[in-house]
Formats: sequence, C-alpha cells, structure tokens
Amino acid sequence: MNIFRLTGDLSHLAAIVILLLKIWKTRSCAGISGKSQLLFALVFTTRYLDLFTSFISLYNTSMKLIYIACSYATVYLIYMKFKATYDGNHDTFRVEFLVVPVGGLSFLVNHDFSPLEILWTFSIYLESVAILPQLFMISKTGEAETITTHYLFFQGLYRALYLVNWIWRFYFEGFFDLIAVVAGVVQTILYCDFFYLYITKGMSGCALPALFCGHVFF
Repeated sequence: MNIFRLTGDLSHLAAIVILLLKIWKTRSCAGISGKSQLLFALVFTTRYLDLFTSFISLYNTSMKLIYIACSYATVYLIYMKFKATYDGNHDTFRVEFLVVPVGGLSFLVNHDFSPLEILWTFSIYLESVAILPQLFMISKTGEAETITTHYLFFQGLYRALYLVNWIWRFYFEGFFDLIAVVAGVVQTILYCDFFYLYITKGMSGCALPALFCGHVFF
C-alpha cells in the first residue's frame, strides 16, 4: 500500500468520524442530508460483499467493517435517534435520478458480468454522485455549519488522494482500472468548487450556498 492510498483511507475515515461526532455531540442532525448518508450506506454494502468470499488483510477487512458500521450508525442517528432534528423539508433531492441510471450503467459497463462484480461496479458509480443530495440541501437551506464543511473537505480529499494513488499504481505497478478512475474523476470534479471556497474563504460555511447555487445546480 502506498502513502496516497493510506492517507486517502484516513481522510475518508476522518470525514465519517467528524460527521458522527457532530451529530452525537450536538444531539442534532440539522444540515445533514439523510439521503446522502443512505446512499453511502448502500455504497459500502454493495462494495464490501466480498467480506464473505475473500480475505486480503486484517487492515482491509477492518476498514471495510468500520465503513459499513459507521455508515449505518449515521443513518440510525439521523432517521431514528435524532429524527426530530432532521430537516426533511430541505433534503428533497430525488435519489432515484441517481440510483436508477447508476444501476443501469453498472449492468452495461463492468469488468465481468457476475453479481458481485456488478454490485461492486454499482457502488463505484454511486459513490461518485452520492454527495449530491448533501450539496443540494446546502443550496436550498442557504447555510452550512463549519463542521459540515470539514466533513465535505475530508470526503473530497479522500477522493483526490485516491486519484493520485491510481496514478502511482499505474506508473509503479502497471495497474489501471478505468471504471474506478472515471468515477473518481467525476466525484472529484463535484468537489472542486467546494475545495476552492474552503481554502480561499477561510473555511467559512456561510459562503458555500452562493457558490453551489451559482456553479453546481443552476
């Protein structure tokens, strides 16, 4: 494992932990898109079904279990424990517009037409757009807490580091996965405006909606 993949994994884990701690400490899921978190739970579930069929390393298995457990814990906090604080009126992105096309694409473009491979491909495609409900929610509410912007930053950093990881692996290992790379590029592009604002505006959440409304959704 190279340093870019390891750092990417840690950034991904940091994003998940930041979100969980934010919800637990504030006893509120205000500003958090439950739909995005449901999509991420679906991503991890369909991607890591190989937990039952193969073992790569203790690190690999541990990270998979942590991602799955944390994603469902987040969904539980949003839709069960702190349901009263969930802003469903603004979390209105039509996720079927993501899941249905992604599902169709995973059947058409994959490495091998087998159930596990199709589900893995589905998870890769879905992850690239799973953050859209969260960004859409921010554009509707007109605000984003600083802790939420930190979560988004680490999510975007994770994907950007994975792109560097794939470049590293191509040059030093001869490995190249077109599906993962293309999906990763799409996901990183969705974060580009956010990265620029996060860095140039001193991580101020109040300016985020203006950027999203102007560049991403309209």
